[in-house]
Amino acid sequence: MNATQYLLRERELLKIEYETEKQEFQRLSQSMGIERKVKRGDCWYPVRVGRSYYNSLNALVMEIFRDPETDIEHNFEYGRHVMFFSVDSSGKVAYASHGGVVSYAQDDRMVVTITNPDLPATLANYPSLGVQISFDETTHRLMNEALERVINAKGNNRLAVLREMFHNPSHPGRFSLQPMQFPWLNTSQQHAVNEVLCAKDVAVVHGPPGTGKTTTLVEAIAETLRRENQVLVCAQSNMAVDWISEQLVDRGAEVLRIGNPTRVNDKMLSFTYERRFEDHPLYSQLWAVRRAIRELQSSRHRSGDAYHQKMDRLKSRATEMELRIHNDIMGNARVIASTLAGAANRVLEGVRFATLFIDEAAQALEPACWIAIRKAHRVIFAGDHCQLPPTVKSLEALRGGLGKTLMECVVENAPQAVSLLTVQYRMNRDIMRFSSDWFYDGKVVCAPQVHNRSILDLDTAITWIDSQSEYQEEFVGENFGRINRTEAALTLSTLEEYFTLIGRERILNERIDVGIISPYRAQVQLLRRNIRKNAFFKPFRHLISVNTVDGFQGQERDVIVISLVRSNDEGQIGFLRDLRRMNVAMTRARMKLFMLGDVATLTRHNFYRKLYEYVSSLKKPSNEQNT
Repeated sequence: MNATQYLLRERELLKIEYETEKQEFQRLSQSMGIERKVKRGDCWYPVRVGRSYYNSLNALVMEIFRDPETDIEHNFEYGRHVMFFSVDSSGKVAYASHGGVVSYAQDDRMVVTITNPDLPATLANYPSLGVQISFDETTHRLMNEALERVINAKGNNRLAVLREMFHNPSHPGRFSLQPMQFPWLNTSQQHAVNEVLCAKDVAVVHGPPGTGKTTTLVEAIAETLRRENQVLVCAQSNMAVDWISEQLVDRGAEVLRIGNPTRVNDKMLSFTYERRFEDHPLYSQLWAVRRAIRELQSSRHRSGDAYHQKMDRLKSRATEMELRIHNDIMGNARVIASTLAGAANRVLEGVRFATLFIDEAAQALEPACWIAIRKAHRVIFAGDHCQLPPTVKSLEALRGGLGKTLMECVVENAPQAVSLLTVQYRMNRDIMRFSSDWFYDGKVVCAPQVHNRSILDLDTAITWIDSQSEYQEEFVGENFGRINRTEAALTLSTLEEYFTLIGRERILNERIDVGIISPYRAQVQLLRRNIRKNAFFKPFRHLISVNTVDGFQGQERDVIVISLVRSNDEGQIGFLRDLRRMNVAMTRARMKLFMLGDVATLTRHNFYRKLYEYVSSLKKPSNEQNT
């Protein structure tokens, strides 16, 4: 099929995904109890309402607080739509008629932008208040609009040119430039930066785990800024945007963050559009004019020519100052950073860029990429399509191909535009080797300084512990929630034994950190509860993180422990078949990787059989083991 037909099919798959998400949300909202929603991180209950005020962009916002002792990670973040509810004495839930959008969220405090000025007073009268994530149609609408524009683009329109180039075998244009030297980068990183600079249409920086993709991308952006006044940098998630933004700020780039950061701290907030707006010299005058407008609107005498003339003058003055502030902020920024959906923010209306950088592009749905590409002349993708894929909830849409990313299309159709980073600086060589051989044709090699990095002398880098849990996996709820209590207990006993070998003082002094990963959220929650109850781990809790594979994307730890959960006599392994997730999980470890799984169940799959054989080949004789 041609490019337009492909995108027409993509549009239909997106509609299927939209309907699936909407129906699933409605089903869960109606059938799932509040306690379950709280545990999933989709709900805060109970909460209290703090102050409400107008922010720097003249939007009414309201503070929401939950119990600071709550030890449950939540899914609230900038841009998520929320709705409020109350619970009466009989347990009946009633939803408020108005909701809002998260401006930013911390561990136990959230700021929500609201459109109804009466909402704070209404919520104050509720006897028992909660807030939960609601279905968000905005992103789907933006993706559909972007697809429509791309599908309908004709002739020499830049969108049409890129559409045909990305979806057909092609030879993207190149500039003839003398290669630059970057002595602080390795050979493959230098090559990738030079390829970005030479790309007239598109380039792909393919960064396997630990190969310095972010370092390379930051260098490419910095060099691009020597040639262009301003660039757009996007990623699928707020967290990914925050990370690349921080690295660019540290490099000295003037970054403007559109949308509030996920991790709220002074450094992050200082380069947001809102903070820059507040810090502008004209802001105090603008604030005074806005206050005068609100006072005039609330006055009793809201009729007659005098009222309307005064209101028109005030609004005209406010608009003039807002435009001056906005133009100053945009004019001073060299890097505009946002999520892909955030590229449609009204503050970027009418702005065009010569270059768009999309980080973590292999996690982004193609329609989301087109939201940002509409604003750019050329596109640089960075990511790894052998790691986490985009999230697609509809099996029908997934089978139809919605999960195939635009970056993958470019890799297939224009392989000459791809630069593979080949030297990794994170993992012990034995941890790295299986991933390199299976996913990257053995092309990724280990930097000499991390070849044999380990915590204990003569330790084996990877240990697979056969949980042999006699088919004790349990299905506990929605979204394929599964736990394995036997394996959870074995996970903690394994870690306890390893900590004992290392020694308490060394762990604390050297801050040896640990990540416990499970593909199943239910198992993650079980492991968190068990760690809180286990007195042995109390001194080390600040060094231990427990999360899903998705939660560990982009992170690394000295020690990684993976609980694979599945144990059944049919050999069913569910979404453990998505091998890209296992690639992410295994490659988070710097020095030691423990894998816990039922060998009999898992090794029926070729990947896990080969992995088990590989790990078994690493074992040293018992008299060589460190004790």
